[in-house]
Amino acid sequence: MFHPFKAVKSLEISKEANKVSDSIKKTNLLDGDAAGGQVDAFRHAYWMARLHQEIGKSAARSLGKAHEKENYLTYKERKLEDGVAPDEISSKMDLYNNDQGLKLISKGIEVSKKGLIYRVVNAILKGKMKIIQKDKKGNFLTCDGVLILKESLIGKWENNKCLVSSNL
Repeated sequence: MFHPFKAVKSLEISKEANKVSDSIKKTNLLDGDAAGGQVDAFRHAYWMARLHQEIGKSAARSLGKAHEKENYLTYKERKLEDGVAPDEISSKMDLYNNDQGLKLISKGIEVSKKGLIYRVVNAILKGKMKIIQKDKKGNFLTCDGVLILKESLIGKWENNKCLVSSNL
């Protein structure tokens, strides 16, 4: 269990990360895709970077892992996360982007929130994060570029979605 200060701080930062991501989604900085795209990668990396900055790397990493375990339970209960059914590839993407976010900052280092936003956006544009491969219409694709029918994804934790560099 987190120290009470860290728990309160974590909740504040989680709300901040969602708010900043929603703002980024409305710009043309990234692809606007909050479910497997660059905005999703941004949300996770920024969240972890801010947590690292405020509560430390170990506590931040633990919180990120706990969140992904919760996503598996959400899947098992047939519930949605951010309007989308969680799955294994989304969880792998989130954990990868969490780790990348942790590398962008150190605890106690003075970097403004705006500066951190630019660090995360630049890392995404340089391909340092992962996103799920989709076509121009937002349909999921396999690593071979084959369309994955939405019906084939229903109720499946494991599927043929493909992780790619965030600059593709």
